[in-house]
Amino acid sequence: MTRISTSIQYKKRGRCQETTSEEKDEATEKMTKIWSLALPWIVIVIASIAAAAFVSNSIETDSDINWSERSLTEGSSEHHRVHKPVYDENHAPLFPLSMSDRVGFTMAICGLMLAAGGGIGGGGILVPIYILVMGFSPKHGIPLSNVTVFGGAIANMILNTQKRHPLADRPLIDWDLILVMEPLTIAGALIGAFLNKILPEQLLTFMLVLLLSFTANNSLKKAIKMYKKESRILRQEGLKPDGTKESELTHISKQEEEEDMNQAGNELLEDMDLQEGESPGSGDRNVMMGDQTDAQQLQKILEEERKTPLFNVKVLVGLFIVVLAMNLLKGGGAFPSPLGIKCGSREFWIANGIIMGWIIFITIYIRNYLVKRNDVKERVGYKTVQGDIKWDARSTIIYPSICCLAGFFAGMFGIGGGIVKGPLMLAMEVHPGVASASSACMIFFTSFTATTSFFVFGLLDPRYGPVCFCIGFVATYFGQVGLSILMKKYKRNSYIAFSMGAVVLLSAIMMTVQSVLSIAEGEHHSSGGICGKES
Repeated sequence: MTRISTSIQYKKRGRCQETTSEEKDEATEKMTKIWSLALPWIVIVIASIAAAAFVSNSIETDSDINWSERSLTEGSSEHHRVHKPVYDENHAPLFPLSMSDRVGFTMAICGLMLAAGGGIGGGGILVPIYILVMGFSPKHGIPLSNVTVFGGAIANMILNTQKRHPLADRPLIDWDLILVMEPLTIAGALIGAFLNKILPEQLLTFMLVLLLSFTANNSLKKAIKMYKKESRILRQEGLKPDGTKESELTHISKQEEEEDMNQAGNELLEDMDLQEGESPGSGDRNVMMGDQTDAQQLQKILEEERKTPLFNVKVLVGLFIVVLAMNLLKGGGAFPSPLGIKCGSREFWIANGIIMGWIIFITIYIRNYLVKRNDVKERVGYKTVQGDIKWDARSTIIYPSICCLAGFFAGMFGIGGGIVKGPLMLAMEVHPGVASASSACMIFFTSFTATTSFFVFGLLDPRYGPVCFCIGFVATYFGQVGLSILMKKYKRNSYIAFSMGAVVLLSAIMMTVQSVLSIAEGEHHSSGGICGKES
């Protein structure tokens, strides 16, 4: 009997080792995909910072606004006391709507409805529309796209907070994912907004085209792979009417069968030990008490996850409020500080340092919280589902760092962040529905922060801004509802990935057209500097 027990234990240990090896291989493959996506982003960030450093140290006197007015120290001299909005274009009034405005708003609505399902905002489509069709300069078209994306983010939040996870009894939005990734995304957005004020439009457009072209290629490859996998599963199921749901039930059923088999195996081993003469003593009672405690903790975790985690929401709201308040208190080129802080002064940069310090503090606090929570989950035997991320010491550093790049692009290009965070989460093997909902939720925070920065800098048109906000809300709402109907009808989650890839690809094409036309016409829209254009 001892030999049988030992043999069973060896087999069980072998299966555990094999599973651990497979998990390591999957983790390695996942990280390879993520880094292949992130490395070009890092190159673009380094190039942007280098270009900004070069521009800030250049001096040209051939234009009304010379290069010295773009430097980081602008606004500290005496003649910069009077604040005036940077928005000074002679754009036509909003009403009555011109033909270009009608065409532009119609195209924006179509683009937003396409982007709604992927939860990626659609800023890359909106910027060319506002610039090429409606006649705004990039410096003002980008803020308008941001406020439009923000309106759509609110619509996505309203819809997604009512949805449930397709494979588990919890909300569709992954609040742990948002909690660990959003703080550094906001930090990146603030830095990117500064560089947007410094860099020339042609350089901004060129880097954006590079970013979107590479990201579109990766997104569409992922979407095609998912579509083929879904087609294979549907063929195996004989195209049953309830294909997707039945597949999920089958998956859950198999998990329950495996758990029953493991439990039966453990009971068999315990029976064999008792037959060998071992009686359950005080040590066994302690183990049973420990198991009971673990079971209670597991049940508590499951109960907590059935609802929206208020702790996560409170931390995010607290982070958001402090960043917003500091942004308004320090002022900017078009918004005088209520504390008398001059843009470009030492106090101005101290205030920005406080914002970054607060974000870093929250990031470290969140990381420790999630790592400890993950350790508890592993100890009590928490069962993950496909697409879940284990927030260990490594993942809580790598993923937020890469997400900081997405925030950087959001602030610098006015694209809402989701256009790169969506593909990033797909590379992380997050469930498409969860990726879309979580990305849209993060866009809510990022786009609001960037929009606030643009407002403070005086770049947001007060006439078109509210209209663009409403268009973003309505178009995104109906776009997401329409895609949800198609997904239920055809049982395919890959439509979300195709939505992401299509929006990124369309954005790359439209931004390329905008860049070529701008160069061909010899346009030059001068930068206003971080502190705007003041007199």
